[in-house]
Amino acid sequence: MAEHTSSSITIEAAPADVMSVIADFARYPEWTGEVKEAEVLATDGQGRAEQVRLVLDAGAIKDDHVLKYTWLGDKEVSWTLVKSQMLRSLDGTYALASMAGGVRTEVTYKLAVDVKIPLLGMIKRKAEKVIIDRALAGLKKRVESMPQG
Repeated sequence: MAEHTSSSITIEAAPADVMSVIADFARYPEWTGEVKEAEVLATDGQGRAEQVRLVLDAGAIKDDHVLKYTWLGDKEVSWTLVKSQMLRSLDGTYALASMAGGVRTEVTYKLAVDVKIPLLGMIKRKAEKVIIDRALAGLKKRVESMPQG
């Protein structure tokens, strides 16, 4: 990822519990403000999503796109853009680090978005920051409201 926006949050749950919420794309519209629809198009040998179609409405960025996902156990998931109506590129990563003996997780979200229409770098970074902050807050709320284990 070249230029990206990044932020972290601590979630009171084990990395596996956090990753299970991240991997449950069908439920994204329930806890992310920006994702209106999510459809898994292909899965890998472990049953995790490999390609996902997402309908996104993030204010300045509205799109129907397909992302390709790469999983590194319960430690990291990254994605790249396969096709899009509005975006030239979209690269992101959720990196999870176990804390406090495995009962707490630091989640770092990195995102780089490039749109096909001209957009000032400052506006693009602000949109990335809004997407990241809302996603992390939604993820934390979702994970911490679920039974752990």
